[in-house]
Amino acid sequence: MVPADQGGGVMRTDLLTDPIAGLDEALAAADAFDDVLVAGLLRPQKIAGLTELADAVAGSPLAARVAEAAEKTAAGAAGEEHFVSLAAARIAVFGSVHDAVLARIAEATGRPLGEEAVRQPSEAESPNLPAAARSWLSDLARAGWQGIDHDLISASAPVISALLAEPGMRRLAVLLDGFAAELAASCPGAAMERVPVRRWGDLWSRGMLLTLPGVAAAPAIGTVTGRLLPLGVDLLEHATAAQAQVHAVVEPEDGTTPRLVRASVTVPKPDTIIGAGIWQLLRPHLSLLTAVSEGRSMNLADMPVTAEGDLLWQDEHARLGEPADAFATARVALATATAPAVAPLDRHPVRVAVPVFLEGYGIEGDEDALTFTFAGSHLAVETDRIPAAGPLTSKAVAGSSACIGLLRWDGGFRLQPLAVETTVRKKTTAVHAGAWAGGTTDKAGVKAEKAATDAAAVLRERAGRLLRK
Repeated sequence: MVPADQGGGVMRTDLLTDPIAGLDEALAAADAFDDVLVAGLLRPQKIAGLTELADAVAGSPLAARVAEAAEKTAAGAAGEEHFVSLAAARIAVFGSVHDAVLARIAEATGRPLGEEAVRQPSEAESPNLPAAARSWLSDLARAGWQGIDHDLISASAPVISALLAEPGMRRLAVLLDGFAAELAASCPGAAMERVPVRRWGDLWSRGMLLTLPGVAAAPAIGTVTGRLLPLGVDLLEHATAAQAQVHAVVEPEDGTTPRLVRASVTVPKPDTIIGAGIWQLLRPHLSLLTAVSEGRSMNLADMPVTAEGDLLWQDEHARLGEPADAFATARVALATATAPAVAPLDRHPVRVAVPVFLEGYGIEGDEDALTFTFAGSHLAVETDRIPAAGPLTSKAVAGSSACIGLLRWDGGFRLQPLAVETTVRKKTTAVHAGAWAGGTTDKAGVKAEKAATDAAAVLRERAGRLLRK
């Protein structure tokens, strides 16, 4: 049964609950290989996991290489080239899951998928550093997650230091730096009560492929001129860093099809600055946050943009435009906007975050476990992803009548709210997660910003005192 029109076209929410053919089998094959990585590839005990991975790519161009790699690994005679083949197979399997999920979203929303992105050749790089990184990752795979110790992890330090000094190797360097830190915090592996099997499998396989020439090639960069209409802000917070990613629709000046784009900014932060105070760190680097907060469009002139929909934000190519209501954009422009392409190495279901607009839904559950219902189908709502740095709350979502959100996938489709329309004093009111991004007069926001300002002042004073000593 097709649900009623929910604005911006018919949203086939029933398709989000229907099973996707082959998806469970693909994930099972990847999980089986990940189980092999737990004990290590030196003398694998769970040979079936290798066979399942090889079978999963049997109909692909990887078939012969992966079959040979699985056979050699099972016999304890695998080399680095075989581990690379296994990593490629694992990434290909998750890529197929990613593509199947996006295809289902495209069917449900009626929006076309982006075409394959063109990649720019990477600059020539010394083969020695990637080879050293690949050697360490191979040693890691041989030992397995249960076999890691501080000696093994510390062996990565000189390789990572050398990689960080090379701008062209920064992507691999940052991945290995974070991966090694996680592993070091979990040593010894034999004493771990719980192993983050899929996460470490993701990092290992991605790292292995990034050591190959050309894999880290940058996406082709063009420019866009037109009107940018923000939809919402996804705020990610870590103890030492924060990122704001603005999702928007751009209407090109030449009249071509509107397209979905993103603009991101990431900054380091002290762990004492939390909540609304984070915006103080982000604002100076992305003027778009002011437009989001004020509910305005931006006029772009030759703004650099990658083939994958990422705006390489430069303030000189943008100026504030007319008022632009995000819900009007979602109702009118979102349905026809084309989705950006996705790079092969980035095709993983955990990275799926597609802007959607929903209304006319019912609501079940409480504020901690909400579900939107549509003519018998259900969509789980991830209220735990709502940032504390804005006025949007799970209570507002529970009382909403319309929602702009990011459709994600984690064993099933889930919705991350970015903004909702709700009734306040008998009046329909929009509440945005990024409402305080460019500043606010909201009492709660002002209070949180003042606390952050005081914390920053204390930190500056302490830093100055240390420098004077």
